[in-house]
Amino acid sequence: MNVNDIAVADGAPGVQERGPLSRRNALLSTVEHALGRMVEIPAALLVVAEIVILFIGVVARYGFHRPLIWSDELSSILFLWLAMLGATVAFRRGEHMRMTALVATASPAMWAFLDLIATCSALAFLLMIVWPSYEYAYEESYITTPALQIANSFRAAALPVGITIMALFALLRLVRFGNVRTVLTALGTVVAIIALFWLAQPVLRTLGNLNLIIFFVGVVGLCVFAGVPIAFGFGLAIFGYMALTTNTPMMVLVGRMDEGMSHLILLSVPLFVFLGLLIEMTGMARAMVAFLASLLGHVRGGLHYVLLGAMYLVSGISGSKAADMAAVAPVLFPEMKARGAKPGDLVALLAATGAQTETIPPSLVLITIGSVTGVSISALFTGGLLPGVVLAFTLSVLVWWRYRGEDLSHVRQASGREIGRAFVISLPALALPFVIRFAVVEGIATATEVSTIGIVYALIAGILIYRQFNWRRLMPMLIDTACLSGAILLIIGTATGMAWGLTQSGFSKALAAAMTGLPGGGATFIAVSIVAFVILGSVLEGIPAIVLFGPLLFPIARLVGVHEVHYAMVVILAMGIGLFAPPFGVGYYAACAIGRVDPAEGIRPILGYLLALLVGLIIVAVFPWISIGFL
Repeated sequence: MNVNDIAVADGAPGVQERGPLSRRNALLSTVEHALGRMVEIPAALLVVAEIVILFIGVVARYGFHRPLIWSDELSSILFLWLAMLGATVAFRRGEHMRMTALVATASPAMWAFLDLIATCSALAFLLMIVWPSYEYAYEESYITTPALQIANSFRAAALPVGITIMALFALLRLVRFGNVRTVLTALGTVVAIIALFWLAQPVLRTLGNLNLIIFFVGVVGLCVFAGVPIAFGFGLAIFGYMALTTNTPMMVLVGRMDEGMSHLILLSVPLFVFLGLLIEMTGMARAMVAFLASLLGHVRGGLHYVLLGAMYLVSGISGSKAADMAAVAPVLFPEMKARGAKPGDLVALLAATGAQTETIPPSLVLITIGSVTGVSISALFTGGLLPGVVLAFTLSVLVWWRYRGEDLSHVRQASGREIGRAFVISLPALALPFVIRFAVVEGIATATEVSTIGIVYALIAGILIYRQFNWRRLMPMLIDTACLSGAILLIIGTATGMAWGLTQSGFSKALAAAMTGLPGGGATFIAVSIVAFVILGSVLEGIPAIVLFGPLLFPIARLVGVHEVHYAMVVILAMGIGLFAPPFGVGYYAACAIGRVDPAEGIRPILGYLLALLVGLIIVAVFPWISIGFL
């Protein structure tokens, strides 16, 4: 999970049904489970199909010099199905990204009611968009794919199918809820709000660009803070804006969603998510951490440095922040606690390293920036390495200060032989980031395809070298991959629709004029962007914020003389700080969940780490060479 790819459960406490399940609810549960399996299994198989097709394409092109002209086309067709089925799996599981910081402070009864409001809001968007999605798929039947010569409606049909199944899951969730009165109240609330907007249509059409504030600030803010999944909050805002204030056919919105979700570069999202799960399952991450611990475990604060280094290395492989933290924390936390480290400080540092490593390739946020702004993925991968080192250094200085008096009298220093053995064991795992980097630089594979090389490498290493490959975990991992990827891609789809709406309204031109007119030129522009993206990162998370504002701000950066790769590093790190900063940063709560620590314990320790991250960000912003020196 990008977190900038992190999924937060939609479920709420206190929603359990009272008494034994009735026959009706037992039947509904059986239907939901069967329908869920009918979606999960194809979604998992689509992940496998994409890996196989892309890897065969690499082998055919680079190994046999006979490229497959149909591989990208078939991958694109399957990708939209993977995105929609994955989003459906995430909806059934309640794992679409949402902000629960405010909702969690409510009483259990109110939380349950707000959870129903979230479900009803999602259902409203799905019901409103289902017919336009069918019309869009029908119109695509007139287009024939160039290589496979099949109707494009086979690909576009994924949209109405996925939307319909999600709507079914939403209805099943409402019907299964124990309190009918509460369900009707939630439904009535959502219907009343929609009716008020519909009745206000004549007034809204006279307000011009003031509607941007009403829908893209007011509606989005209301949905996000009420706990509605971000993708559906975005969808409701852009649907309402287009339907009530413009004459644009809703089929255009579906087309923009399709465009946002179908960009072939984004196919690397599910593949890198799966690779992150794979290195954890095969023991490769554990081997890397063990080697670093043997080197630094005997110095004061040593395991904290190991945590910093391990997150840097693992981030370079998985591209998923949740997978990174889940791979490293369980290995290091027990020993760190045994040495006297406080749980609150551990999760604070874990969250800080999550923000520190946001620019480490192949970060999903880097891939997203490349897809929506046109910046070279290879350049972003190269530029992202040193900024992570700078932030690691500022965090290390704080670790040194906090643990300069640590008692290590009971800690034994590893011998040279033990270090050498740990290095040999970890060498295949340590080589993986370099294998991925080499494949991209040498032109063996594209940024989309290179993940398949990493997957094949990890499979071989896990089966033949580490011998920790658990075949029973493979299907759940594939389903988890589709689930997280679908949640991310649906956000990208609806955010692309919002970005298109902002562009069509003329807002982008007004924003460009305002930003280019700021005194101080590029320096002021970067400073304003840092503040804006820290806030956006805490509220919207990284990927939605980038999709929404990247196409607007990156052209302005070029106008004021800021290198686009340098600007990308600055805004990514700023978003990372917001994403992992309490009280709103969902990444912080993910770190607490992984570390099994009460979020309240980490509030005070993380303030110092956030300050260290901010110092590192300022250094990266002031010295562009750190980001573009090796381009």
